Amino acid sequence: MSKQLRELQARKTALVKEARALTDRAAADNRDLSDEEVTAFDTLKARIDATSAAIDREAALIAEEAQLAVHQALGPIVTDNRAADPMNGFRSVGEFMQAVYQAEKPGKGIDERLLIGGGSVGNRGAAAPGTFSNEAAGQDGGFLVPPQFSQQIFQLSLGEDSLLPLTDNVEITGNSMAFPKDETTPWGTNGIRAYWQGEAQSAVATKPVLGLATLRLKKLMALVPTTDELLDDANALTSYLPQKVALSIRWKTNESILFGAGNGVPVGALGAGATVTVAKESGQATQTLLPQNLAKMIARLPTGSFANAVWIVNNDVLPALFTLSLGNYPIYLPTGLPVGGIQISPYGTLLGRPVFVSQHANTFSSQGDVILVDLSYYQTITKAGGMQTATSMHLYFDADLTAFRTTFRMDGQSKIVAPIAPAKGATTMSPYIQLGAR
Repeated sequence: MSKQLRELQARKTALVKEARALTDRAAADNRDLSDEEVTAFDTLKARIDATSAAIDREAALIAEEAQLAVHQALGPIVTDNRAADPMNGFRSVGEFMQAVYQAEKPGKGIDERLLIGGGSVGNRGAAAPGTFSNEAAGQDGGFLVPPQFSQQIFQLSLGEDSLLPLTDNVEITGNSMAFPKDETTPWGTNGIRAYWQGEAQSAVATKPVLGLATLRLKKLMALVPTTDELLDDANALTSYLPQKVALSIRWKTNESILFGAGNGVPVGALGAGATVTVAKESGQATQTLLPQNLAKMIARLPTGSFANAVWIVNNDVLPALFTLSLGNYPIYLPTGLPVGGIQISPYGTLLGRPVFVSQHANTFSSQGDVILVDLSYYQTITKAGGMQTATSMHLYFDADLTAFRTTFRMDGQSKIVAPIAPAKGATTMSPYIQLGAR
């Protein structure tokens, strides 16, 4: 081991101990980290990440120098162009997974394409991993999934009913980001305000009222132990595994954006204090939906939100939507959308806004069976690069299974913490509106 690598590892060990001491002090006092401690921890974490990256670079250089020495002794260096291929020479995710399966079998050779990008064989036959990797290191005892396959899964997760693209999303390279925010209104009593100025009168000074929202990435993981029988069929894997992983990640992401509790998951838009619930009409019968219900929901949107808002309804709300009309005109239009509209809203429009039919909404006539949201008021962060995918051949060795793991990191919360007070009247507004029980 080089002297520089030893020094880097010693530096990382000291930084980790220092960060642990911060959290231990807070735990001993049975409290959360203070703002100063959070800042200190984030600084230490950034230095740990930078040191980890430096360790990886130094280790990579050592390995390259060793390979160069071998090549110089044996003859000219031959370049493998497959390293530039985003799929590392594999034609499909199924072919890759089948190669991993074959590599696990005793006596079988290892496909060279599995070793492109730093993949490693690990301890074949072990019942469980012997060591654990940190987020800056490669996957111990497994193979790196080619980046093109990870990209495919990420794109599948952003399907027609995905809510993440509707949010105000920022991709970050670190683990957290702070967003300044101003929740004052032009008609309010604080914040920046304008005054008519009389002749020779002193100007009225005002100042902004800024808050700060800090988001820290949460980890969403799909761990899929796959049978040897399924791994024998590359075509089945290509169509089955990525779609199933994508569906699960999309569901969990949508659920957290709407209803996340905030304990290790994002704080959902409808779980925050800004949600408005529109009550049923006086005397309205149960198991009914009236145009007045929907009109009052639209009336509670902030000015400018209508163009961004979408409806989210349960499947069993659809029969009631087909019966709604204003005079002779239906207010739900399942067809007849402009060019490109079907892709944006396959279930058509309701009072001019797209309809998402989803099991995230409650069953018909329950509170939350019809939801109207403008998710541009919802801030999200995601890890740059999308999803990270890796494999392990030995985690489930005794059960004849190979594990495939996909990780997606994100966080989110509402930009506002309470409904917006109007300039005139008493009816508050919100970008997050649900219909009450009927």
